[in-house]
Amino acid sequence: MGAGVVAAVLTVALVGCSEDGGEGAGGLTVGLLLPSRAVPRWEQSDKPMIEKRVKELCSDCRVVYANAENDAASQRQQMNSMITKGVSALILDVVDPRALRSSVRAADRAGIPVIAYDRLAEGPISGFVSFDGDRVGRLQGEALLKGMGARADDGGVVMVNGDPSSPNAAWYEGGARSVLRDKVRILKSYNTLGWRTENAHDHMSAAISALGTNQIDGVLAANDSIATGVIAALKSARISPLPPVTGQDADLDAVRRIVKGEQYMTVYKPFRQEAEAASAMAVALARGNDVDALVTTSVDSPTTKDVPAVLLDPVPVTAEMIGQTLVRDGVYTIDQICTPKLRPTCDRIGLTR
Repeated sequence: MGAGVVAAVLTVALVGCSEDGGEGAGGLTVGLLLPSRAVPRWEQSDKPMIEKRVKELCSDCRVVYANAENDAASQRQQMNSMITKGVSALILDVVDPRALRSSVRAADRAGIPVIAYDRLAEGPISGFVSFDGDRVGRLQGEALLKGMGARADDGGVVMVNGDPSSPNAAWYEGGARSVLRDKVRILKSYNTLGWRTENAHDHMSAAISALGTNQIDGVLAANDSIATGVIAALKSARISPLPPVTGQDADLDAVRRIVKGEQYMTVYKPFRQEAEAASAMAVALARGNDVDALVTTSVDSPTTKDVPAVLLDPVPVTAEMIGQTLVRDGVYTIDQICTPKLRPTCDRIGLTR
């Protein structure tokens, strides 16, 4: 979904506010439940963007926030507490869909709509906002093949996937495998609990021990936190040059690694579009309005058919694309990316003021 459609979504949401007595005319509360601090985007991007946009759409609305620290039991307690306090709507980025299913049902019984954010929750959810996960995986796979060059013809690849409790992990992996199959040999494949850097480091170290230092031609890392651990393990093993490594989320450290040539690419997901679409849904549903005009498609979860959804387009970012994506969109400035040590390399790839 492009910026024009997002703008239309937000216009409809604002109209919905005015039709229900003006902005904030009910003192509504939106609960925001994010999954972890292990991935920088949640606290640094999504939380402030959602808080800001909800306030813009509904001046008397407020956002109450909790972070589960990758613990499903904690998230269940946080969500149940918000239900008990009677929030008007919930934006839920679920740690473990099965573990939270009963809480989603409890919200439904209490008349509280739940918007699944970034990851598809189970149970009677009212909407879903995310990026096309199959497309994310395909972009990673396509970039990895390009980065491998001639070695893409029957080369050896290690896959370091996401947390198996996250529905997105399988979505990304399926998209990547659809591109890689019949082109490369997948030598090892690991699931990374909690998307944690240290777990990814352990997986990559194990792969190097099992395969040796000369057999790994590329690494499909599911996101940038995982790529951090992968690259640290490759460097510890003194593998040079480093094989191409993928990523996702456009974390600042990952972007700097791409400039340095340590990470080949990341997948940029314009978080602002996702945050704004979820905020618009939450405000509309909190006011008792439907979201028909806000959504672009529908999806099926393991428990619910035809969930109204917005699926946004991810963007691949390699070194030559940083300026025309992340810098252009205001995610980072050139000065943020190009530290003094990176300045010569930035100049060489065209990242200049």
